[in-house]
Amino acid sequence: MQKPIVVVGSINLDLVAGADRIPRAGETILGRSFNTFYGGKGANQAVAAANLGYPVAMVGNVGSDAFGTQLRRGLENAGVETACVTTVEGASGVALITTGAGGENSIVVVPGANGELTPKRLEQSASLLERAGFLLAQLEIPLETVDFLAQFAERRDIPLMLDPAPARELPRALLHRLTWITPNETETETLLGTKLEHGGPNCDESGCEAAAESLLDSGIRNVVLKLGQRGCLVAQGHLAKVRVAAFSVNAVDTTAAGDAFNAGFAVGLMRGFTPERSAVFASAVAAISVTRPGAQPSMPTLAEVHAFLSERLGPGAFQLAVESTV
Repeated sequence: MQKPIVVVGSINLDLVAGADRIPRAGETILGRSFNTFYGGKGANQAVAAANLGYPVAMVGNVGSDAFGTQLRRGLENAGVETACVTTVEGASGVALITTGAGGENSIVVVPGANGELTPKRLEQSASLLERAGFLLAQLEIPLETVDFLAQFAERRDIPLMLDPAPARELPRALLHRLTWITPNETETETLLGTKLEHGGPNCDESGCEAAAESLLDSGIRNVVLKLGQRGCLVAQGHLAKVRVAAFSVNAVDTTAAGDAFNAGFAVGLMRGFTPERSAVFASAVAAISVTRPGAQPSMPTLAEVHAFLSERLGPGAFQLAVESTV
């Protein structure tokens, strides 16, 4: 029996306004569209993993408002186990998102019920956490809860991957307990407390490798540095660093692309792929997601990822274990 991926994190309703571009500070512009989508970095990752045919459970909170009922139903409809999703008094988490014509976005997250996901709640979910094969977490919940989860995972030797978003400084003791961390360039700069060498969109290979090495030096065991359209860099201890190219697609909405990647990477590892192959798989999941609007609605199925990889890499070039999941 497969051990499930357990996601500990945020559950939000995304309020998405589409415009020709993202407005500057103090500027009002006319939008082109408005939609609501199920979101939250934690819930996005849970739904993405479930869509890929892997058993997944969620630990999180929704509010007692109408949004909470909708958000729980969205997780259940995607096949996510929700026994440890708690309804707390008050508002659910929301994200206010503006997307531009090129797929770029700006996001303001209001935690709501997610801020009530305390270490005590994790203690109440211990039986689920203990049977996890892999744990995923993000930073849209209290840091003390993430730290508690890291200690829990370390004591029980359960792999924990942290998506360090929204960006913030993290205690060294927490970093030491992580199996994987998956920052983008901005998050890497925050973690390291310095600008990347040749940072930003022109970050060259040596600069990215130096940044990954600095993260490893901070005590993290393994790093995936996410570089957007330039792919990602996989760094594992003293092993040679591996650069994985991104797939070129026409982006419609980049919201939750990082969540799609993290879910795909975790599913790849749980299926026994090497980290490099898992990164290729995850890159395909993320690439498909940005061609569709919304967060959770954009997440592809395993069959779609299989077809995408066959088209891009050639039939049989990336063989997936799809026996009972397609």
